[in-house]
Amino acid sequence: MRKLLLLAMVLTSATIFAQGTVTGTVIDSEMNGPLPGANVMVLGTSNGTTTNFDGKFTLNVTNATGTIEISFVGFETKTVKYSVSNGATQDLGNISMATDADALDEIVVTSFNLAIDRKTPVAVSTIKAAEIEAKLGNQEFPEILKTTPGIYATKSGGGFGDAELRMRGFNSENIAVMINGVPVNDMENGRVYWSNWAGLSDVTRTMQVQRGLGASKVAVPSIGGTVNVVTRTTDMEKGGSVMAMTGNDGLMKFGATVSTGKTENGWAATVSAAKTTGERFVDGLQFEGYNYFVNIAKEINEDHQLSLTAFGAPQRHGQRETLYSLEDYERSDRGIKFNGDWGYKNGEVVNVQDNFYHKPQISLNHYWTISDQTTLATAAYVSFGTGGGGGFTGGDLRSVNSPFRAAPYEPLNLDLVVAENVANGADGSNTILYNSRNDHNWYGLISNLTTEITEDIEFQGGVDLRYYKGKHFREIKDLLGGQYFLDDSNENEPLNLAKAGDKFSYWNDGIVLWEGIFGQFEYAKNDLSAFLALAASNTSYKRIDYFNYLDSDPAQETDFQNFFGYSAKGGANYNLTDKHNVFANIGYFEKAPFFDVVFQNFQNDINDKAENQKIFSAELGYGFRLPNLRLNLNVYRTLWQDRSFVVPFDGQDGAQFFANILGIDALHQGVELDFNYRPFERLELSGMASFGDWRWKEDVTNVFIFDEGQNIVNEDDPINIFIKDVPVGNSAQTTMALGADFEALPGTFLRADFTYFDRLYANFEPTERDEQGLPDPWEVPDYGVIDVGLTHKFEFGPFNAQLNANVFNLLDTEYVADARGGSVARESSVWYGFGRTYTVGTKINF
Repeated sequence: MRKLLLLAMVLTSATIFAQGTVTGTVIDSEMNGPLPGANVMVLGTSNGTTTNFDGKFTLNVTNATGTIEISFVGFETKTVKYSVSNGATQDLGNISMATDADALDEIVVTSFNLAIDRKTPVAVSTIKAAEIEAKLGNQEFPEILKTTPGIYATKSGGGFGDAELRMRGFNSENIAVMINGVPVNDMENGRVYWSNWAGLSDVTRTMQVQRGLGASKVAVPSIGGTVNVVTRTTDMEKGGSVMAMTGNDGLMKFGATVSTGKTENGWAATVSAAKTTGERFVDGLQFEGYNYFVNIAKEINEDHQLSLTAFGAPQRHGQRETLYSLEDYERSDRGIKFNGDWGYKNGEVVNVQDNFYHKPQISLNHYWTISDQTTLATAAYVSFGTGGGGGFTGGDLRSVNSPFRAAPYEPLNLDLVVAENVANGADGSNTILYNSRNDHNWYGLISNLTTEITEDIEFQGGVDLRYYKGKHFREIKDLLGGQYFLDDSNENEPLNLAKAGDKFSYWNDGIVLWEGIFGQFEYAKNDLSAFLALAASNTSYKRIDYFNYLDSDPAQETDFQNFFGYSAKGGANYNLTDKHNVFANIGYFEKAPFFDVVFQNFQNDINDKAENQKIFSAELGYGFRLPNLRLNLNVYRTLWQDRSFVVPFDGQDGAQFFANILGIDALHQGVELDFNYRPFERLELSGMASFGDWRWKEDVTNVFIFDEGQNIVNEDDPINIFIKDVPVGNSAQTTMALGADFEALPGTFLRADFTYFDRLYANFEPTERDEQGLPDPWEVPDYGVIDVGLTHKFEFGPFNAQLNANVFNLLDTEYVADARGGSVARESSVWYGFGRTYTVGTKINF
């Protein structure tokens, strides 16, 4: 820490103060619209910046006269002279950039999924790399979005990469996440595990959030919205950077990035790697993570370009999976840092709940210019996931009063477990640690054809093909002193004396096939742009069970269960003037149920009544633009019908049945406002307010369960679910934010963000509300958090660098971030958010 601060002080002493300021707006000559992400440099120096989403830039210069060089992959480099007096600002106005036929094009399918301001009729927010780099610190990657309307992001249990992202009241499985055009949501349950992408922030160039239907060209849209992440690719010039960061609880991070730029023979490469270690604010959450990124691009000729990208983030971290009552945190000496899921064995830390995973993703992108009017962009990708999460079975290790704690609320003493298992001798272990593995192989292809039918009408169409095989099993990690663990769950080996590394409890595979096609017509002329999109998909599920069926039993492997889905959406944007625009979109789609709805009782029992979920969404929006003000207002309404729910039921003879419950609908509607305002050159203000009204729509009563003979098995006890007008839990329905970024000195920026959350209801399963008159779920107390930061940019010798410092939750506010169950505080289990934390880091560019 001291060495890092000393280095920052030495480098800061080399700072050169600016002479004046140069501003301007970079325009794409073909689109006649802003060009975000363009590099703006003072010729002959390393002093530069990039354009924002509106194509605007502000650059402090050290000389009164000079030349600005503007570059962007696929465009001809342009130079513009400037002349400023001391302390003055010169506006270079609109600077038009022409496409370069000889340039190495950026080959990212995601570019066809990004929304364009005042053209694409969707609610959108864009976060640039500079903002991520300055503000993220030791936050989880999704938390950079917490000042975005409709977003609720938490650290969940607090483990490294365990963040949860919710959008407009929908959980992560209903939010599509795409990296360079490639979907990363789990094919079986739709979830996104952010620990798999822990290093993504280091190489992100743009992160765009499209709320609602969005503009992504995939076969089936998501319910809540889409997060598009564009990583660095061939747009990087020759050079690189090194970085170091430290923070609370032993955080240390080191990394480097190197780029070749485009060589004379048309090659370009970028390599990035980093290592992160430390603990977390909560007890027992040690972690170690690595991340790597490689991009190699080749211009074959003027019509064909290839780009190969590989990235991954192997990591292992402790977890806090157990939620405790408010009283438990109050009684613990550790307060909100309490975590009951860890302890010691032989004096070393052991995480009873932990996670380890490596999910490298490799994609080969091909861009083909077929003619002046037609292009074809294709991404073939593979992903191989290995790892899982730890847990235990046997004795009570979760309770705060566990007999394996020296005292209540103390860390677990696993030596006591070892002693008990050793005493059992030939009877084997009572309590063991295990790994629940979720390995997988994933192959996919997305191809998008774009052609100009007329000057005003464009067609885009393509295919979305995926194959996924998930391998699920539980293996013994530690017998904790015992000789074996007796397991009778394998029909092929009823008396299994399992040893460390052996499979037990369950072993099955899940196979998912996805075939989708999509097409979209876009019209753009003068001030009007519109689109109409249609898509269809088939999702196929198969399950293979190696434990619950004999190897000779044909029932061990099911047939594919097929679900056909489709979508139709359309929208239009109209620019009333150069300041005002309005847009609207509407859509309907059907989405296949998740894997665990189709196969019941953790066996190959097929739910033949499983149905598609049905979603209808509509939105209206308004935009206002001035040179120093950007404002957006959106109103949305999303109706989610036939959400998949299955309830198990025990028959009189002990047989297991289940009810496939249809008719559980939810209505999500709300208003969102966000703005950016620059009252003067050195100060930028930003803010948002989001007011949601998310409720379950109707009660569902008199649901009967039938056996194989179509006989009712619960005639005297039908299933009733009383959820009408009950608020949807697990996400704050009111969110607000206000931020300021002030350039106190040339190159020195101070920032502060206040975020406020209210009307957060405890999470619950609707099927648990089986009695009339139950109160609404517990409403968590509202809370607000202040984050502050400093960025200082400076030069020394031939290098430019920057120092970043952040303090999160400056006032050390104590708040509940997640809650489950209960209608009052004392009945609910919670996770507290983190208290005050900090990071300090520096980055040197060369």
